[in-house]
Parts: sequence; structure tokens; C-alpha cells
Amino acid sequence: MFDSLLPRIIAGDMQALARAISLVEHNAPGYFDWLKKLPHKTKNIIGITGPPGSGKSTLVDALIGQFIQAKKKTAVLCIDPSSPFHQGALLGDRVRMKNWYTHPDVYIRSLASKGSLGGLHPAMLEITDVVKLAPFDNIIIETVGVGQNEVEIAALADTTIVVLVPESGDAMQALKSGLLEIAQIFVVNKCDRPGADEFAKNLRVSMMPGFLRHHAPVPVIQTNALSLEGLPALMQAIRDREEKTGTHSFKTKLLARKAWYLIQQYRMQDLTLDILEKEINQVPADTFNLYRFIESYIPLEKK
Repeated sequence: MFDSLLPRIIAGDMQALARAISLVEHNAPGYFDWLKKLPHKTKNIIGITGPPGSGKSTLVDALIGQFIQAKKKTAVLCIDPSSPFHQGALLGDRVRMKNWYTHPDVYIRSLASKGSLGGLHPAMLEITDVVKLAPFDNIIIETVGVGQNEVEIAALADTTIVVLVPESGDAMQALKSGLLEIAQIFVVNKCDRPGADEFAKNLRVSMMPGFLRHHAPVPVIQTNALSLEGLPALMQAIRDREEKTGTHSFKTKLLARKAWYLIQQYRMQDLTLDILEKEINQVPADTFNLYRFIESYIPLEKK
């Protein structure tokens, strides 16, 4: 089943790609053995993250247009909130990208977050590796927009873009957010709004070398995704970042983050909240101790 899909995906068969994604997404029998056989493919993976309402989907729509003008084939993986009824994606992002549905050089796939706090589908890394087999030049991953915990994208993307708006407030007030630590490019979107210049200026000062984990200035690009203002500057920043991802040290760090992400996912795949609730219900409430309970899952040693 899987083996017949591989040559078709490499040849650009989008139906075969969609089928493979679905099989991997639902952990179909044999999917892991198939993943181990996949040939190595290098693609530019761009992560778009940020709080809800920052205009991520509109910005992705504009980026697709820029890549198409540059003759670059692009795949987009949109992580949408899960429906509380059927757990599927709500498809909100695809509404904003309707101009590209049938374009031969664009592939858009919506995936449900399935309650993941990191803003990604639980099998996002595996799905991304499947998409890398197809003849795309770039893969854009747009996270669901959950806010401060949305940092798992840093383990998948070669370039992580954090999208903010002028109303995000003083940059220093956002220090608690892990988003500031993972950003390799900042976008201040909706730059026609009052306070955009001042917010961008404060962000540039805050992101100078030595701040958090940053060893070099982090680009801060002001954009208006609707009018395409600032898009050429953003494209240049992406190209500059793409050149840096070719270094051996960066690739090693990225692979280590990917391995860490996968190991965590597979260790936890047989453990759900429902299972924990059933186990807790079997313990008398007046004797329950949280730390004794988790010890059976994560052995704790006295230091």
C-alpha cells in the first residue's frame, strides 16, 4: 500500500500525496516502517506562528503569491483548531487562501491540532517528511495560533517567523512568551495601524545580540499582508535565512530538535487523558497522591 505511493509522490501526483498524508496522520499499519525507507530530501521549511488575529493566514496567502512569482512550487500545511464534535480541522485557513486551491504549483492541506498545546498536529514532523518527497521548493507550516506555548514549530522549521501586530504591546512585556525565543524573523503585520513604527523599533532594540538565545540581530519586518507592503523585504529575509540553514552546525541542531520532538511523541502515544482519568478513578480520593501516581509512568529518583 505505502510502497506504491512513493514513486507517484516523487513524480508529483497530488492524490498519492494526499493519500499518504492521511495514512500517516491516522497511524495506518506499516506507516513507521515506510517512513524508515524514505529517501533523504532537503526542502526549505518555513514556520509561521504567532498569536490569534495577527494575520498569519493572510500573510501566508501573500507569501504564496511571492513564491509563485519567483517560479517556486509551494506546499502549505495549515494547522486549524479541532472541531469539538468530530476532531477534524475547521478549515478556516483554507478560506483565506481560496485563490490557490486549484493552482498547479500550490498544494494546501489543513490538519487538525487535535488539542496539541504546541500549535501543531501530533504527527506534523512525519507529515512534513512525506510532503518533502513531492516536487516542492518550499513548505510553509502555519500553526494554529495558541499563543505562548506555541514553540514546537522551532523543532521542524528551517526558518521560524513570528507574526505580531502593533497591539501586541511593548516587546519587553512579552518576555514570558517562548515565541520571542524561537523567532528567526519577526513580522509586525498590519503596519498601517497606529503604533506600528514604535512597536517595531522597540522590538528591534529588544532583539539585539545577547537577548535570550539570540547571537545575532533578529530581523524585524513591517508588513501589510493585504496590500503586500513589506513583502519584498520579508522574502529577502527568508532568502538570507535559507543561506544560513546550509551550515553543518545548524543542520545538526535542527536534527537533534527533530529527534527530541519525535521521541517525546512516540513515548507518549499510548498515554491519553482518558487513560489517566480511569487510572485516577481507581485510587481512593482520600489516599491519592499526585507524585506517587506519576511515578509509575515517570520513575522519580531521590536526589
